[in-house]
Amino acid sequence: MRRKDRKITTVEALAILDQGEYGVLSTVSSAQGPYGIPINYCLVNECLYFHCALEGKKIDHIRNDSRVSFCVVGQTEVLPDKFATRYESCIVQGLASEVFGEEKQGALAGLIRKYSEDFIAEGRRYIESSSDKTKVFRISMEDVSGKARK
Repeated sequence: MRRKDRKITTVEALAILDQGEYGVLSTVSSAQGPYGIPINYCLVNECLYFHCALEGKKIDHIRNDSRVSFCVVGQTEVLPDKFATRYESCIVQGLASEVFGEEKQGALAGLIRKYSEDFIAEGRRYIESSSDKTKVFRISMEDVSGKARK
């Protein structure tokens, strides 16, 4: 990290990750090109989870190379008179792998808790009816870093 004065603690970075609405998942294609896509996610038992369709670029890329990066930007404020921006961000690097069974169900329940907390019962029914139509991946958080201008 070039600006060491902007580095935040791992605890602060994890708080940004926990509170974020979405992040950008970056993968590498078989042609070694980068690919970034915004996704919803949740944290369960110190692992990051996301769901997706049964097929697509994300899955193809992860099958080719499981190394991923995930970025969440928290609060921001443009400071026009200073030609700068107040910001906070968290970057996670790790390996993505598909999960199944109880872990998959737990991750889907985590997504319901995060994004639809007032509809838990309906969310459980939704998971039961559509679990076979979605894949769930875990990102092992091998490195977590954060940066902020306060």
